[in-house]
Amino acid sequence: AGLLLAEMPPGTQPTPRHFPIRNRIIASLAQGVLVVEAAQRSGSLITAREAGERGGEVMAIPGSPLDARAQGCNHLIREGATLVRDAEDIVECLSRPATATLPDPQDWRAARLTPGTPAEIEKSRTRILDALGPEATDIDDVVRWCAEPVATVLAAILELELAGQISRHHGNRICRIIDTDKAD
Repeated sequence: AGLLLAEMPPGTQPTPRHFPIRNRIIASLAQGVLVVEAAQRSGSLITAREAGERGGEVMAIPGSPLDARAQGCNHLIREGATLVRDAEDIVECLSRPATATLPDPQDWRAARLTPGTPAEIEKSRTRILDALGPEATDIDDVVRWCAEPVATVLAAILELELAGQISRHHGNRICRIIDTDKAD
């Protein structure tokens, strides 16, 4: 058994601009990421940031401060990534108990966990498409614009993404896909 998970259609040629999108999936699925070697502007640092933003462990192997290929790893360690010397450091890091706490169950009763009716989702879809442009916008801002429950807005975003009308970007941002072939 296996799983193929991709944001690009089958047969899409790999290009450098696709790497951050692919790495977002990796960072989301992984319990942690280990950066072995990274220059100061390496794409690996994007993956590490994504993992950290999602609560994953960020680990890095230090390198010589004189080696440009180690600047990214050394920066991550300085910013709080776990320094890795050997495999035991990785096992120890990933074996730590989770620090996140669950909200009080009393709060859950008041929260709306269902996405809403089809009409509410459609209303959010329309508001999202009217408000979004080609520039990436934070999803939190989109939720505020829609003035609907978060679950409803997230359901609308998912539907729009699946329909190919919006795209998701790192940093919890989305933008509208402008089809220039159909524009007049």
